[in-house]
Amino acid sequence: MSDRYIILTESSCDLSQELVDQLGIEVLPLTFTMEGKTYPHYPDGREFSLDLFYGKMHQGVSVVTAAANVAELTEAMEVYLKQGIDVLFLCFSSGLSSTRDSCAIAAAELRDRYSKRKIFTVDTLAACGGQGLLVYLTAQRQKAGATIEEARDFAEEQKLHLAHWFTVDDLVYLKRGGRLSPTVAAVGTMLNIKPVLHVDDEGHLIPLEKVRGRKASIGAMLRHMEETAIRPEEQTILISHADCLEDAEHLRTLVENQFHPRQILITEIGPIVGAHGGPGLLTLFFLAEHR
Repeated sequence: MSDRYIILTESSCDLSQELVDQLGIEVLPLTFTMEGKTYPHYPDGREFSLDLFYGKMHQGVSVVTAAANVAELTEAMEVYLKQGIDVLFLCFSSGLSSTRDSCAIAAAELRDRYSKRKIFTVDTLAACGGQGLLVYLTAQRQKAGATIEEARDFAEEQKLHLAHWFTVDDLVYLKRGGRLSPTVAAVGTMLNIKPVLHVDDEGHLIPLEKVRGRKASIGAMLRHMEETAIRPEEQTILISHADCLEDAEHLRTLVENQFHPRQILITEIGPIVGAHGGPGLLTLFFLAEHR
C-alpha cells in the first residue's frame, strides 16, 4: 500500500489470488445463486470452486448473478478508512452492472464521515480480464510510487484504450441472457457460428461479427489486436478463459508468435462473468488505439 491507499475492485475482474496478493489489492466478492443457494465468489474460489461451477453449468444448471449493494461496498471501504488509509475503487462497468452506482453512493456517504480521507471511484467501463488488466496496470503505477490522484487519473486515461475481445463456444448462454433470440441461437448452432464480441465505450457487451468455427473466432480476435494494439511488444496482455485452458494456451502461443509482448497473463473467468458466457468463453485484453 503505497502512500497509504488501497486499490479496491470486485471479483468480476477475474484476477487470480496469486495476482491479487502480488499487487496488494483488495477484491470484493460478488455473489451468484445456483440451485437455490447464494455464494460469494472470491479469487481463490474458497466458497465454490470453478471446477464445480463449470461442471454444474455443463449439466445445465442455471446461474443468477447479483450486484454488490451499498452496505457491502460501504463495509469494504470503511475497513481501510478506519485505519487512515485512502481508497481508490475501480468499479465493474456501469454498462453491465449497477455495482458502480451503489459504489458512488457509498463513497459519497463515507466522504461525509471521513472528511480527512480521500475516496475515489472509477467506472472502468470494463469487465472480466479487461477490468482485471486495468486494475493490474494501475496497481503497477501505485507500486512505482504514484499518488492516489495519479493512479486515479491513469485509470481514467487508459480505460477507453482497454480493448476487450470475446468469443463463446455455446450460443445457449447468450440466448439465456437475451443477447440472441432462440431462432438465431438455433440456426447459429446448426451452422457452427461463433460470435465475436467486444465491450464498447459505454461499457456494454456488443456482438460485433459472426464467423464459422472456433479457429476463425480466435483468428478474428488476433486480427483486431493487429489492427488496433498500441506497441504490443511493450505490453502486458491478459487472456481469460472459462474452463477452456487448452484454447487459452493456444491463443497465448499465437499472440506470442505474432506480437512478442513483454508479458502474457492467463486467468480463469469466475462465476460473475462465466454465468453469462458459459464454459468455452475465451477472451483477449490489451491496450489499443480505441476499443
